[in-house]
Amino acid sequence: MPLIPRRLRAALLATASATLVAATLPAPVPLGIGDSLFPHLGNPGYDVLSYDIGFTYHGNNKPLDAVTTIDARTTEPLDRINLDFARGSVRSVDINGLRADFAAADEDLVVEAPGRLPAGVPLHITVRHTSDPSGDQNSGGWLRTSDGLAMANQADAAHRVFPSNDHPADKAYFTFRVTAPEELTVVANGLPAGKVRQGSSTTWTYRTAHPMATELAQVSIGRSTVLERTGPHGLPVRDVVPSADAKDLERWLKKTPGQLEWMERQVGRYPFETYGVLVADTKTGFELETQTLTLFERSVFTTGIYPEWYVDSIMVHELAHQWFGNSVSPQAWSDLWLNEGHASWYEARYAEEHAKRSLERRMRDAYTRSDSWRAAGGPPARPVAPSPGEKISIFRPAVYDGSALVLYALRQEIGEPAFDQLERSWVRTRRDSTATTKDFVRLASQIAGRDLTAFFDGWLYRAKTPPMPGHPDWHSTQPTGQG
Repeated sequence: MPLIPRRLRAALLATASATLVAATLPAPVPLGIGDSLFPHLGNPGYDVLSYDIGFTYHGNNKPLDAVTTIDARTTEPLDRINLDFARGSVRSVDINGLRADFAAADEDLVVEAPGRLPAGVPLHITVRHTSDPSGDQNSGGWLRTSDGLAMANQADAAHRVFPSNDHPADKAYFTFRVTAPEELTVVANGLPAGKVRQGSSTTWTYRTAHPMATELAQVSIGRSTVLERTGPHGLPVRDVVPSADAKDLERWLKKTPGQLEWMERQVGRYPFETYGVLVADTKTGFELETQTLTLFERSVFTTGIYPEWYVDSIMVHELAHQWFGNSVSPQAWSDLWLNEGHASWYEARYAEEHAKRSLERRMRDAYTRSDSWRAAGGPPARPVAPSPGEKISIFRPAVYDGSALVLYALRQEIGEPAFDQLERSWVRTRRDSTATTKDFVRLASQIAGRDLTAFFDGWLYRAKTPPMPGHPDWHSTQPTGQG
């Protein structure tokens, strides 16, 4: 047989090896856990237990240097590990202490495992990367403020900040370690766990005491003042505000302990280790219930264009999310109505009790519009999928007052005592976990003492709004353009 030069032989062996690997492992592709609204969000095959995320801040228009460490456990055999990640450069990835190859596939970071991993083994993943705040502010992730950064990750944007399993079905504990110039203040979810000065910089550490969905992560970096007060049962309440506005904002922020007490009278004890308001000097068009530290636009409090009762009720809306959406998180994004419907319900209840804004009138108005809302965006628990580039469009009227209307109908159907028992039982039994619409229907049926499946089927999944119990005279306006 002819002799093959050594260099050519090596090249042929490398080609054969690459061909064998390619035959064994197909090209990297983005995966998902099957969410009907966000098909590529989340990743199968593992359960994240904790994130330890380090950021080094260089300015709000420059990439942050970052190290994200993920502790997880495999739930099925894996040759590759998909992480959700975009808007940053990956420098290296280690798995269980071994350097791993990686590739990008759409908004996934696909990492080659060091050999086939069986189910049930621990994973320790370290990703060294950058985190870029200079992207489109409307697509979420880092939010640039006048003097720093904050996060707005709902619904699918945490992976534009750090590598993650970016779906609320996989909650985990978080530690944040953020290094910034000494003149800036850093605050994040959870409680402080240390602060170290190094030359002209300071590293701040925060740690959550409860698991959290990635979309609820929050880090604030800026020229801020932290205002501290005490809530019910000695709860630490800390507000983070632009230093120049601290005095003017006090009239609003001092209301939080009373709002906490009111919510506790409705559904039971506050579920986390701290609470507070983060006031950001930026324009978002929304407020966001990031866990233990709710994000508000500065203009909500400072422009004077909103009535006081309205601002108060919005504060309660975001506070209510700490129970509904944060402590009890949706298993799928189609369960969003459980978050926003409950927050809107307690917002309306608070406005009725404190500002004489009639709940019944608001619900009757919602009933009038309900069929049109359903036609435009789908029923509360079967929302229409968002268009490409418009992920936030799932937050439609049908999941706000349209879903609060479902709760009003339920209270009419089973009576106020059973309804109140359901609300308290829901947040107590599902605390620190995820839940589905079916779980809520099951618990409601159990407490009511009868099967409510048919009731919920009409109110949550049908194109036409069912008759309102106790209000046969209520009518919903026919959607425009339908015969």
